[in-house]
Amino acid sequence: MRRIGLMGGSFNPAHGGHRHIALQAIRALDLDEMWWIVSPGNPLKDAATDMAPYAARVASARAMARHAPIRVSTIEARLKTRYTVDLLERLPALFPKKRFVWVMGADNLGSFHQWRRWRDIARAVPIAVIARPGYDGDALASPAMGWLRRGVRPAGQARRWDEWRLPALVLLRFRPDRRSATRIRAADPAWHRRYLNDRRSPSSPVRPKEPH
Repeated sequence: MRRIGLMGGSFNPAHGGHRHIALQAIRALDLDEMWWIVSPGNPLKDAATDMAPYAARVASARAMARHAPIRVSTIEARLKTRYTVDLLERLPALFPKKRFVWVMGADNLGSFHQWRRWRDIARAVPIAVIARPGYDGDALASPAMGWLRRGVRPAGQARRWDEWRLPALVLLRFRPDRRSATRIRAADPAWHRRYLNDRRSPSSPVRPKEPH
């Protein structure tokens, strides 16, 4: 069984902070690969959010994932869903020889109780939460954490995530990385144009095995 981490997000754009977290999580969780699931759209974000075209966000993720054990997946777009629970319900049939752990930042844990069927997500896969400066307090006090607290595992056991009884959650803390997509967009509002104009494909997306 290959051990795969899943990081979902808008990647608007992908940046070095995403890569740093992914590489640290790969080591901490003893993963074979990290998959970046580029979302067609975040149901919790205002439609007026400055969201770049999907093609540009995917291209930025592929460029940032280059030369690393990180794959970029458009599987949510192909499955025509924006909801994590829909994706996780399909993965066992699509990838029967892989085990998955969901990796997210503390900011996402703070709003996790607003995700569609979030308890079913926690019952489907282990969750690894990465500390983020400024978000940890809200995350630990969140309604979801109140429900998940009984399933918290010690960080020293993070590599054994595939043995845990679900729901299970591990809190990981790495060297802080202050880079953010918000700052990148503020400094370069037209960042996406260079990706839309570049027709090269530096990294192949994850292609699901067709279910039998």
